[in-house]
Amino acid sequence: MLSHLVVQNFALVDYLELDFQSGMTVVTGETGAGKSIILDALGFALGDRADTGYIANNADRAEIHATFDITDSKEARQWLDARDLLNPDETDCILRRVISNDGRSRGFINGAPSTVGDMKELGEILIDIHSQHEHQSLLKKATHQRLLDEFGSLVKQTLQISELAAELKSARRGLDDLLASNAEKNARLQLLTYQAEELEQLALKPDEHLSLEEERRKLANAESILRNCNAVVEMCEGSEGQSLLDQLGHAEQLLAQAQLDELGPVQEMFASARIQLEEATSDLERFASGFELNPERLQDVEDRLSAIYELARKHRTEIEQLPELAESIQAELASLNNMEVEIDRLDKTVADLKSQYLSAAAKLSNHRRKAARKLQGAVNSELARLGMSGASFEVSLSELPADSFHPNGLEDIEFLISTNPGQAPKSLNKIASGGELSRISLAIQVVTANTSEVPTLVFDEVDVGIGGGTAEVVGAMIRQLGENAQIICVTHLPQVASQGHQHYLVAKHGDKKKIQSSINVLDQKARIKELARMLGGIEITNESLAHAEAMFQAANQAIA
Repeated sequence: MLSHLVVQNFALVDYLELDFQSGMTVVTGETGAGKSIILDALGFALGDRADTGYIANNADRAEIHATFDITDSKEARQWLDARDLLNPDETDCILRRVISNDGRSRGFINGAPSTVGDMKELGEILIDIHSQHEHQSLLKKATHQRLLDEFGSLVKQTLQISELAAELKSARRGLDDLLASNAEKNARLQLLTYQAEELEQLALKPDEHLSLEEERRKLANAESILRNCNAVVEMCEGSEGQSLLDQLGHAEQLLAQAQLDELGPVQEMFASARIQLEEATSDLERFASGFELNPERLQDVEDRLSAIYELARKHRTEIEQLPELAESIQAELASLNNMEVEIDRLDKTVADLKSQYLSAAAKLSNHRRKAARKLQGAVNSELARLGMSGASFEVSLSELPADSFHPNGLEDIEFLISTNPGQAPKSLNKIASGGELSRISLAIQVVTANTSEVPTLVFDEVDVGIGGGTAEVVGAMIRQLGENAQIICVTHLPQVASQGHQHYLVAKHGDKKKIQSSINVLDQKARIKELARMLGGIEITNESLAHAEAMFQAANQAIA
């Protein structure tokens, strides 16, 4: 339950500390006094959208601390423990939220920085807010399903149905895509098979085109190469006395005849040159004798290179990428050949998901029908207490086509009402009277709040459009809820305010320069005075005080 609230520089409040008790706490005040400040501050602490408009004038930031006693809230303790945000001995959970003038917002749970999403998620475990705006949301069928599922504790089952429907939709889309692809598969398969065979027949070796280019250059220049080789041999070994070898030998002899030690090294170099030239000439003769003109091989090499370049051009890729292309084509061929297997697998998956969906949805439908009967009975009982004994509330479950696999289940849920005996039930949006809609909404909220596991319930002027004796019943109904949960009720009705265990008064004061709101807990005397104001307006008379005291005493005697 909410035990403590600190509000700083928020709206019209400079600083405020409030302690809350179990039971029913009422909040009252004149119109425009700022009764909504407590709820706005709570909402901000629990993850509502940050707005710099919350920051008080001349302040650089607003800050809210909300402390909850979670001793008896197993779900909250589990949530905090799962995120390492709770020590075993702790019984309090503190949510702190700060917003600065620059629009930046920071949130903390038990001192640890937290996201707005986490604060909102935890807030939904700690507080359930029922507002006058639910009168309008009650006109939407989506709200009807949510309320029925919450009332019947079916939210987890509905979530399972939604997840199965999403999985089924995804699997069916995948299957449809494969079936559409399968129609084009044969043409693609034929093309890829032909391309794979081409690449396989080519049997390209690594760097083969480079070695072939070198071989082609040699073969294309064979005649010139052979002619040049023979010419060099002729120069080295040609006409006697004229060849290079003969001339080197003659030079060597001339140097030897000089018989000078200084020319010895030169003579040796000429001798060495002659020996090297003899070896080179011998090697060249062997090369020339083994070198043949081979136009047939040249044609083969050119044909092979042409095939390689043509295939690379056809596939618009580099020659070096052809082996990788062959692997890619083989992989796609394998995928296409496995398409039937994948279609069979997905077909089975779709069938399994349909079976799971229909089984789970059938169970949910059965539970919804039982919950609908209980909700109808409970709401009709509350409507009778609210002066609408002739009204009949009905939960309509219209079957949807079984093959629609709707994420919400097998039925369309709608709340219907007949406000007079013998009148056919109609949609809530067909009700002309705002007062009737207010009472129907309140009855539903009271019934669903009774089944809520949230420890703190907030009612924000849910009694709008209600007055007289009905207002007294409303107060008793909300007070009754306070026996099992903490209730915070913002109200403008004295009949409701008189029922509270604790009473806060919101007042606005100040001058032209600065207006502030204050919130104070009232003792019995002050409560009676506030009830008198609510009964009789600005001027409080002895009669209104007497009426207020009688109302207060009657409420407390009825409770006792």
